[in-house]
Amino acid sequence: MNMEELDGFSGKEVFGQGVCYTYDDVIFHPGHIDFAAHEVELKSKISKNITLRTPLVSSPMDTVTEAGMAVAMATVGGMGFLHYNMTTEDQAENVRLVKNHTIGFITHPEVMPPSNTISDIDEMKSRRGYSSVLVTDTGKIGGKLLGIVTTRDIDLVTNRSLTLESVMTCDLLTVDDTATFEKAAEMLKASKKGKLPVVAADGTLKRLATYASLKEALLLPSAGAPSTDAKGRLLVGAAVGTRPDDKVRVARLVEEGVDAVILDSSQGDSVYQIEMIKHLKATYPSLDVIGGNVVTAAQASRLIDAGADGLRVGMGSGSICTTQEVCAVGRGQATAVYKVAALAHSRGVPIIADGGIQNSGHIVKALALGASMVMCGSMFAGTTEAPGDYFFQDGVKLKRYRGMGSLEAMSKGSDTRYLSEATHLKVAQGVAGSVKDKGSVLKMIPYLMHGVKQGFQARHCPSTAASRVLCHRAYDLDVLMLWLRSVLVACAVSVDLLVVDSGAQPLAAVSLLAADLGASGLVKGHELLYTGGMRMETRSGASQKEGGVHDMHSYEKKLW
Repeated sequence: MNMEELDGFSGKEVFGQGVCYTYDDVIFHPGHIDFAAHEVELKSKISKNITLRTPLVSSPMDTVTEAGMAVAMATVGGMGFLHYNMTTEDQAENVRLVKNHTIGFITHPEVMPPSNTISDIDEMKSRRGYSSVLVTDTGKIGGKLLGIVTTRDIDLVTNRSLTLESVMTCDLLTVDDTATFEKAAEMLKASKKGKLPVVAADGTLKRLATYASLKEALLLPSAGAPSTDAKGRLLVGAAVGTRPDDKVRVARLVEEGVDAVILDSSQGDSVYQIEMIKHLKATYPSLDVIGGNVVTAAQASRLIDAGADGLRVGMGSGSICTTQEVCAVGRGQATAVYKVAALAHSRGVPIIADGGIQNSGHIVKALALGASMVMCGSMFAGTTEAPGDYFFQDGVKLKRYRGMGSLEAMSKGSDTRYLSEATHLKVAQGVAGSVKDKGSVLKMIPYLMHGVKQGFQARHCPSTAASRVLCHRAYDLDVLMLWLRSVLVACAVSVDLLVVDSGAQPLAAVSLLAADLGASGLVKGHELLYTGGMRMETRSGASQKEGGVHDMHSYEKKLW
């Protein structure tokens, strides 16, 4: 490519102007397509030791991620991070539920004691939309299974004050807790029943298999392998604070098998977080610790020096966050991701772009600007797996969604994320509201990932870099060498000879003479970014408007 054909600007030029940009401010130039979208490989690291097939994780917010969301995220190849606006034991129980989950089974079905009434089921139906419950002597999972109540048991009963004991079906088809997914599916098919309780030898309830859950599991092979640990259990992360009692919290989470922890702070560059990172890495060397949030290279450097295995990037960019407005600190998310990624990648530390994600295009931009992973909050709020109950307002099905910096969330305990010490005066850095029902993340994420693959295809970031020659602008040599160092270490490539021609030519060639990198789509994308090969421009307000739907009297926007 000659100079006349080199259109647009490099990331170094765009983000070196003294203006901070968000995702909508930046647009990438398309590349030449010579491979299919399905060839794009999105596998990437969330931390030094954890790789995910899907570069998406759910945010540790109390209206986004609990056990149900974490299970769903791991099922589709991502990972969920449990919020800590709950007691230590409740958070540990959520970790246990995820680690013990078996795909195709429901590990936390609705359970009630026999003394509850039909009206309790009516109330549950109004909140959750279904009316079948298992009955145990304790009203909880782990209690002795007594029976089941389904719609057919209570549909025509006029006296809604009758106890469940008087209407439940006691003659149940069950399967022991050593049964495989295949055996449970065969039993349900043969019995023509919709539900199959899984019980231990002593008759205690362990989980539930349903026709719907098994059918859903049968569709999973097309979605790819789930995120699992060395023992085949689903991966799960958790958020913790930086106060002394959080050391006790982490100890319990480790006991239950948590795979990674995020130190959850709106401003992660503090002595408290640095001390906590050092403590956790010394106490639990195999536990991955993700620091943040940060938005500058200097902040990132201090946390990396302390031992962070990953970094979370973003301040004030979330849809429900008001940190920039209230505190006058933060950074445009596109600029923050680019600047922190450049430093972190040279140190071999992955970063998570946290905040500002509204569509698959934003995910593409975050990854292309250097992020290894994208964290979503508002995008996953309102889904079936998000905590909370649906409600209707003006005929619209909604779920509550709030920022962890809202007064509502801080009253439940998240003030430790925003306040460095105990105080009676709380200043909100977020809002509370509601979002529309979005269906299941099990359907949403495959759609999002297909859009991301098409984005990388259009930018020419294939799954493998067959060429051994990388071209870049001469003035980017220093950045290129940083990139090469991090990639060679990450890919464990043994290099016999590295030749760099930095002569007076406007383009220089770098030959990797030892081995083909076999770079993934994201690695290829980051290669183009740091060598100046990924060309981009900033967009005017009119250009942004033109790039969206416009000049329509009415239209329907279906995402999938």
